[in-house]
Amino acid sequence: MFGPGLLFVVSGPSGAGKDTLVEALRTRMPRLKYSVSATTRPPRRGEKDGISYFFWTREAFERRVAEGAFLEHREYNGNLYGTPRDFVERTLTDGYDLIMKPEVNGALRIQQAFPDAVLIFILPDKFSHLRERLEARRTETNEEIARRLEIAHAEVQSIRQFDYIVINEERRSEEAVNDLEAIVRAEKFRIHRWGDDSIREVEHS
Repeated sequence: MFGPGLLFVVSGPSGAGKDTLVEALRTRMPRLKYSVSATTRPPRRGEKDGISYFFWTREAFERRVAEGAFLEHREYNGNLYGTPRDFVERTLTDGYDLIMKPEVNGALRIQQAFPDAVLIFILPDKFSHLRERLEARRTETNEEIARRLEIAHAEVQSIRQFDYIVINEERRSEEAVNDLEAIVRAEKFRIHRWGDDSIREVEHS
């Protein structure tokens, strides 16, 4: 396939398991590049700067906003999040497929900039599992968890604007990774993604 790479945008409520699924998919598909987001929230246990996120101060983040360095940015639960523009545009132009996992509103803004992006919504099989997963992190207060759940209820209302939904069932995450991989592979073979020259070769082979 010729032309720019494909952009896969994986989103969903906090606690749905986006990080785990995307990490597992990247292990299976190492040629799939990953877009690191920036945030002003402090790192959680095990997270590394430049790998999990770019962890910036609010001042540094807002300076980059003023410079137009983000494809999208937003405030979520008191912290700023954003998708750096340069890496995404350069990677796709060079023909590499790219995956990212912004918040739901961020995903919809990215779709405006890249209408051909493939949007995938991740949900647990039961909404109650969101609270359990957030509590298991032990990184936030009860008030912060309650706020995240309130946001999650609002985010689910955007699900019809996505292309796919993947259910991340409790203790069956391997199946969700299989579904995610199937979406990526299927999208790469859709006819409209192939250039005219490639189609002519098939027609006249």
